Amino acid sequence: MGFVPVMADDRFWNPYWETMPRKELEQIQLRRIKWLIRYAYENTSLYHRKYHQAGLKPDDIKTMDDFIKKVPFVTKEDIQAAQAESPPFGGALACDYDEILHVFQTSGTTGSPLRIPFTHYDTIKYGEDWVYGFWAVGIRPRDSFYFAFGWGMYAGFWSCYWGARRLGAKVISGGGVSTEDRIRQMQALKPTVLVATPTYALYIAETCRKMGVDPKSLGLRYFYGAGEPGPTALPKLREELETTFGIKAYELYGVAEVGAIAPACPTQVGVHLNESNYHCLVVDPESGEVVSEGERGENVITSFAQLAQPIIKYRTKDIVEWHYSEPCECGRTWVLYKGSVLGRTDYVVKIRGINVYQTAVENIVRSVPGTSPHLEMHIRLDERGMDDMLVRVEADPSVAKDSYRELAERIEEELRAAIGVRLEVEVVSPGSLPRYELKAKKMFDQRPKERRLQTGV
Repeated sequence: MGFVPVMADDRFWNPYWETMPRKELEQIQLRRIKWLIRYAYENTSLYHRKYHQAGLKPDDIKTMDDFIKKVPFVTKEDIQAAQAESPPFGGALACDYDEILHVFQTSGTTGSPLRIPFTHYDTIKYGEDWVYGFWAVGIRPRDSFYFAFGWGMYAGFWSCYWGARRLGAKVISGGGVSTEDRIRQMQALKPTVLVATPTYALYIAETCRKMGVDPKSLGLRYFYGAGEPGPTALPKLREELETTFGIKAYELYGVAEVGAIAPACPTQVGVHLNESNYHCLVVDPESGEVVSEGERGENVITSFAQLAQPIIKYRTKDIVEWHYSEPCECGRTWVLYKGSVLGRTDYVVKIRGINVYQTAVENIVRSVPGTSPHLEMHIRLDERGMDDMLVRVEADPSVAKDSYRELAERIEEELRAAIGVRLEVEVVSPGSLPRYELKAKKMFDQRPKERRLQTGV
């Protein structure tokens, strides 16, 4: 069955897929997985070699249990190594080079960039991932999107642009101009949807105030973000965005090399895996064993929508909590990632026996009066050579400088009470931490390289 047309008052963009009973959904996914494994095995040296080394042939996968137990994981490093054999895409590419329509790459700040090719089919599927979320929260073709985005080589919000086009909404580009000029454009053109990273949206508000502009006067109705922990993962951030702009704030969970995998849930309790395009497993990061429903683990994704460079049992390094046995309050039967992405396996640090997650620290810090939205977390070693963390937080401009130590102590106590471990906090002056247009860098690992490798960070 194909796409089901929708009416303006429908809750779902595609009710056939979004409300499909799980048993039926899992049967379809198994058929797709079996096809995808054969496709990747026959068309890429990456998967052919990996499966050969595991003693696996496509015909060996007959059940979902076979897939879980027999098919090896794939990592970003596997794809990078395959690309390096014969740049730019090497043994990771499954299609003819001439079929590629659009190319992205990661920043490569910690090594060689990962190149991400898309065929025309891939771009359509990637774009429509966003539309499931747009429609669910009330965004319609009559809305207009303002993209506070630089349109470079990074996937970023390019796929969101494809989604806005698929929806049939108006697109306004904020590329190549300053934050002040973006504000003037929004004042003149009155978009209803702001697309940006959450921290950059708050910087837009900060700049508005410096210009004497009330952020609410921009006339926005929605914020729809991605790229970093957002309104679902950080309720205090959602409150700040919604109060500041007079809007509703949502997020999408995406992985650039995989897709816009999990659109917003209108309840704002999490995001839903788009199971028309993706399959997931949530595993223990160390053992690789699948964890039970309601438990937290590393998200492992298989994509039915990325055929140029196949993604099968891909370790994302994202920590999620999955729920799937009962339909969500919104009506979807798709997997719910409660709280969206809760952290990264790179940055889940065990301090004095307790796992410390980035989002947990952010939520607690943001809840303390007198703090700004801007903070950094520095992982380091204490005097005993044990893992520790320094949290650096900007004070709100209303806080007197001679009160910074008192504010830091209050944050330290809140962190200790909520997480169970004391972290050192340093409060710094407003405007002293960097501002970012794209994904904000909040985690810094200052441990020796060999220590980072041992802990996976």
